[in-house]
Amino acid sequence: MDREHDLAALFSRITRQLIAEEAPILAKHDVSMWEYSVLYCLARRDAETQTALASAIGYDKTRLIRVLDALQDRDLIERRPDSTDRRAHIVRLTKAGTRRFTAVQSDIRRMEERALSQLSSSESSALRSTLNRLAREAALEA
Repeated sequence: MDREHDLAALFSRITRQLIAEEAPILAKHDVSMWEYSVLYCLARRDAETQTALASAIGYDKTRLIRVLDALQDRDLIERRPDSTDRRAHIVRLTKAGTRRFTAVQSDIRRMEERALSQLSSSESSALRSTLNRLAREAALEA
């Protein structure tokens, strides 16, 4: 009998633990998980449309509007009509949004370092590299 856990079971357990440890960090910075997901995505590049942003973070586009409204109300993002399609809005971080994202991510990285502290430096690097590769390949298949 195979004693190894299935990957889904392993990822599920680890994901639940990371989410639990991330929750107080997000609360400290006054952002929800979905708001942080938006900030994270926009820190890499502006969103051409709100629909593209919803797809990029894996969130329902109709529910995303409330998240974007909340972020815009706090001056963390801005939405501008696309000059080529007035129905579409380009979404980007503001300076305040960039500062907030940087602060949250810094605290999350410290938490991740603690979570991975039982691994050697090379094991931690290999894990991050492997997970990033798997995530990129999963995105290509979606």
